[in-house]
Amino acid sequence: MKVSHSKRFSRLKIILIILFVMIIIGRFTLTTAQIEGESMLPTFFTGDKVFISKFSLIDRFDIIVFNSPIESHVHIKRVIGMPGDEVQVKNDVLYVNGKKYKETYLNEHSTEDLKVTVPEGKLYVMGDNRRESNDSRLYGFISKEAVIGEVKLKYSPLNQLSIFN
Repeated sequence: MKVSHSKRFSRLKIILIILFVMIIIGRFTLTTAQIEGESMLPTFFTGDKVFISKFSLIDRFDIIVFNSPIESHVHIKRVIGMPGDEVQVKNDVLYVNGKKYKETYLNEHSTEDLKVTVPEGKLYVMGDNRRESNDSRLYGFISKEAVIGEVKLKYSPLNQLSIFN
């Protein structure tokens, strides 16, 4: 069966249009990042690569990438407190609105005691490596407008492929 040049051209045109649409949608909805630093150990190591959704609804314990309020680059941290939440750490135990949470993603705790209430439009974030993380304990709350997106997938190294809710 022979395919005419016009049918080949039509198919090629459709494929190119589909690729163009996928690239445009991907550019505005997804982005990638490479992890630098130790603030999110053991969840992420320097060199890990992640996909970030720009249109996620951010919730408590999501991992987000945002523009740092004190530096000219982006940070990756875990959302601990949402607007209106009372966040408390007492004897290395996290309480949000009085409810105790077991932070299974931490290797070790060593978080100084704290108690804050998150204002409207703000988030309270902390790194998983609490000893080495510059986070809301240092620079305060972050603005929701500073959030670039939520980490959805660690794709590199491939043998550590991880999906995040």
